[in-house]
Amino acid sequence: MKSLITLAKKTLLDNRRRGYTLPTNNKLYPAQWNWDSGFIALGYSYFNLNFALKEINTLLEGQWKDGMVPHILFHKINTNYYPNYTSWNCGNKIHSSGITQPPILATILKRILDKNEINNDQFLTVKKIIKKIKKFHEWFIKFRDPKKIGLVSILHPWESGYDNSPIWDSSMEQIKIEKNLKYKRVDNKVINPQHRPQNIDYDRYVTIKNHLRKIKYNPKLAYKSSPFNVIDVGFNSIFLKANKDLICLLDKFNLDQSKINKYIKLTEKNFLKLYDKKKETFFSKDIKNKKRIYIPSITNYFVLFADLDNSKVNKKLIQNLKKYNINEKYFFSSIKPNHKSFEEKRYWRGPVWINCNWFIYQGLKNKDITFSNLVKKKTIELLEKSRNEVKEIIISLLDLCKKIYLLDRQSVIVRSWNDHKLAYHAGVPREAAHTSLHTRHRCLCGLLGARAPLYLTLEKVVGSRTVPQTSRQAHTQT
Repeated sequence: MKSLITLAKKTLLDNRRRGYTLPTNNKLYPAQWNWDSGFIALGYSYFNLNFALKEINTLLEGQWKDGMVPHILFHKINTNYYPNYTSWNCGNKIHSSGITQPPILATILKRILDKNEINNDQFLTVKKIIKKIKKFHEWFIKFRDPKKIGLVSILHPWESGYDNSPIWDSSMEQIKIEKNLKYKRVDNKVINPQHRPQNIDYDRYVTIKNHLRKIKYNPKLAYKSSPFNVIDVGFNSIFLKANKDLICLLDKFNLDQSKINKYIKLTEKNFLKLYDKKKETFFSKDIKNKKRIYIPSITNYFVLFADLDNSKVNKKLIQNLKKYNINEKYFFSSIKPNHKSFEEKRYWRGPVWINCNWFIYQGLKNKDITFSNLVKKKTIELLEKSRNEVKEIIISLLDLCKKIYLLDRQSVIVRSWNDHKLAYHAGVPREAAHTSLHTRHRCLCGLLGARAPLYLTLEKVVGSRTVPQTSRQAHTQT
């Protein structure tokens, strides 16, 4: 465990830029992400409180005037990513996306303050942060719940954080893809496309994005006209918990909490309307197409994290969660392993996501301590297993590198098509793969860099993203 923490700390610091941190230090996510920054801040708080507060504060610098906090902030102009800042064409002080992500900042900040004392300067910073978070929550209440039912909608699958989950399949199938779409994906060039959302998914993602852009991201029009509008169980669970934690923060800093308190009561009252007693499960609701969504996703169990005031339902959820885990190989897979939509290695359609396990673990701590400890134990074991597998892979790659590439003590060369494949994973540029000499240092650094599974694995210990657990290739999916 100590070694994992050390490596996690190193990864966070290696990925840190001026005031923010990249989820992965490669071309896949070359910007600041909303809820990723929340998890990253939590990681920093264990060894550098100022870095933690700076991470959150930098994210909130991109807050829109109406209160919305975008899901991506483009601090640097980077066109080697899609959708980039020009595709969104929005943002206030900072180029950004035009949609948001799960509001976890209040929950993260409360946890940080619970275990850290702050000085006078930090007090003022934190107070400003809390005011901005409150404005963010009020934006959700005003624009994503216009009917005042205590449950908010998401208007794009990307807003959920679990982008291509089967939860969205039926809703996305109803979307008429925009004609003559012109865009160029980059993500499936960086990593194995078999692990990423399919092209048809992206066509629909971009169609929704383009619609929102056409209406200039007007929040009132967006709610009414977006081709995608879903009340999601997991998202609303996170929001309910965040509102409860925000109340604690507002109280601590003597700030008005009446509006948030009122909304919590409304949410508690109506949340159970998403519970099906016969199926003994919560369901998400497609507002656009007026239908229930029954998909066995681990995110449905985020209700435990929300701490709903209903012990009977919580008990039933825990019982079913134990059945969900029918194979400890998947502890917990994003989709139940025996479901028809389950895909072992494809992004949110199968692989384990550590942040999901974190939500479950936190939700179980005051309800079933034995089970919560088991979740923690199995998650750490998964990380250790992942790291050990990666060590073996890297050793074998280095050995192969010596056999294939080594010409002398200072240089290497790629000489065949098969060598070219290895060169890709080593980070050798495609255009130079057959003709140019590269130093041994360049090759080995590439092997141990962003494409190496170890590098990605380390980010999962305290920060964000995923840890797949089945094949060595799966480790590169995030």
